[in-house]
Amino acid sequence: MVINFAAGPAKLPEEVLKEVQSNLLNCNGSGISVMEMSHRSGNYEKIQELAIANLRELLNIPKNYKVLLMQGGGTGQFAAVAMNLIGRTGSADYVITGSWSAKAAKEAAQYGKVNAVLPKLDKYTDVPRQKDWKLDPNASYVYYCDNETVEGVEFDFVPEVGANVPLACDMSSNFLSRPIDVSKFGLIFAGAQKNIGPAGVTVIIVREDLLGKQLKITPSILNFELMDKNSSLLNTPPTFGIYVMGLVFQWIKRNQGIEGMAKLANAKSKLIYDIIDGSNGFYYCPVESRVRSHMNVPFRIGSAAGNDALEKEFLAKAETEGMIQLKGHRSVGGIRASLYNAITLDETQQLAKLMLSFYEKNKN
Repeated sequence: MVINFAAGPAKLPEEVLKEVQSNLLNCNGSGISVMEMSHRSGNYEKIQELAIANLRELLNIPKNYKVLLMQGGGTGQFAAVAMNLIGRTGSADYVITGSWSAKAAKEAAQYGKVNAVLPKLDKYTDVPRQKDWKLDPNASYVYYCDNETVEGVEFDFVPEVGANVPLACDMSSNFLSRPIDVSKFGLIFAGAQKNIGPAGVTVIIVREDLLGKQLKITPSILNFELMDKNSSLLNTPPTFGIYVMGLVFQWIKRNQGIEGMAKLANAKSKLIYDIIDGSNGFYYCPVESRVRSHMNVPFRIGSAAGNDALEKEFLAKAETEGMIQLKGHRSVGGIRASLYNAITLDETQQLAKLMLSFYEKNKN
């Protein structure tokens, strides 16, 4: 058995994969695979509408919000968010707390003025409290990334912004892992490949009054208003990915919904962080405890800078025990365990067991 701790594309629930497998050649009695279905057919229409309805139920999405299913991943949305929203005043506030928000800000700067709310840092290990932010009251929107997968930093609060300044959030890596109040946001987007499905689908939840404000240069494929008018069918959508994502939404509903996912995320991450904190510095996590990610746990072995030999030995030992994709992001090194919704508590306990035994063997 293999336990996949990848940061993305990440593990999918086993029962969802088995359902996909059993329906692969004959989806919902249609006689064909979902991969062969016309996106204009009644069979596919039911799949997409059910997926969106279940997402609306899971997040209690208000009626004045649109749900769009698009392509291009998070990186596509770095451009789309700016192109659709920055035109109101020509500038936007970006809260940069890691690699992904930094990339989003760089992309947005091609389409308007970007105000970096926080000073640039060499390493991101915290989310400064909002009293230290320098927000522009005339910004078209305030943008942040709720969970930075590379650095393992996750917001422990929802920023408060002016009534006339919408909040835009990248939730790609912690989407549906904890309750959120959608009404506090103007826009939320999430690439599916972390927590809710295969790579290729991006979910956008956008307040309807923000539609129709796009820059003239906005390509049709990134135009929220056009995508909404065409029910996310302006072009051929990633039909297979949407089908699988819809099954994941049903799986979440069967497993106590968002509250069940949050409870599991808290238990799994606590298990690993407790071992790190109890190791007398043998394991080291650089992230401030209040903003440690429940989804992505980065750590070093031996010291804050890491011991390359020990880390390679740990990763090799993990692979022999069927635990894969634990190597840290190339920009920060070390080790990273991604504990998305599909990772079970039992699988996390197996990682914890390895960490404890490796500590006992090498602590001196």
